[in-house]
Amino acid sequence: MGECLYSGKVKQVWSTDDPDILEFRYTDQISVFDQIIPSLIPRKGESLNRTTCHWFGLVEEEGICRTHIVERNGANRCLVRRVDIYREPGTLPRDGEWVFVPLEFVCRQYLAGSGWRRYARGELSAEELGFEAGTDLTQGVKLPAPYLEITTKFEAYDRLIDREEALEIANISGEELDSLLEVVLKVDSLIEREAALRGLIHVDGKKEFALGPGRVPVLVDSFGTLDEDRWWDAEQYKLGTIVQLSKEFVREHYIGTGHQEQLRIARDSGNEDPAIPALPQEVIDQTAALYASMFERLTGNKF
Repeated sequence: MGECLYSGKVKQVWSTDDPDILEFRYTDQISVFDQIIPSLIPRKGESLNRTTCHWFGLVEEEGICRTHIVERNGANRCLVRRVDIYREPGTLPRDGEWVFVPLEFVCRQYLAGSGWRRYARGELSAEELGFEAGTDLTQGVKLPAPYLEITTKFEAYDRLIDREEALEIANISGEELDSLLEVVLKVDSLIEREAALRGLIHVDGKKEFALGPGRVPVLVDSFGTLDEDRWWDAEQYKLGTIVQLSKEFVREHYIGTGHQEQLRIARDSGNEDPAIPALPQEVIDQTAALYASMFERLTGNKF
């Protein structure tokens, strides 16, 4: 029998009889703004597990990079290759293999979510996003090219960092960082292609990596789900309407209630986070239905 090694916002990590293999168990918890909502979403864990395993399979089939997936061994469980984690900045060994890179990589194809909110507050310019200086942007606009960002991983809250700080925190070479960014773009291209076949727009998403044998990129954790990525309906977008098909749907609930703004003010002031309220039953039901239907749209398989 294994033991629970780590319990996160939406996933538990368990040991197995093989010291090099771990088991991921996806829960029905849901989180936004780095807070766990005190409401469960029925079968959400199953949707996440089956969806991310689908994408890992496609990445390996197309030879984009190695992944840590061994096999899916249950509705909400999968076996993965263990990687060593160094949480203190700058401590990852320069010659280490099967080591986790302590960064998160975000790729934006459209101006949405926190990217849009930062632009609206004047913290992100049109020029930085690839447009001509002075261009007035609207929410949901397609970016001229994928916009890559890097955030911290093991701080209290994810924080955007520049290339220099990313290299310092991860203690990897510039060439290794570039190889990771190259994989991010290739994986996003794959997701964008597959999503378009099913009437979806892949708006943005985040990815995490390890360095495997020979220090090559290994895609790890989860990606391409409603938790890590944002999706819109393509037909409605053509008609000028943004239909949210991701966890942004839940984020917007808390933005509408004012909780997100209260949280931002508290964090900017260094105060304790206000408790996040439970979701109304109507929102729970809508969210559960969304996770089920989006699994089918993303993978083409029955839920």
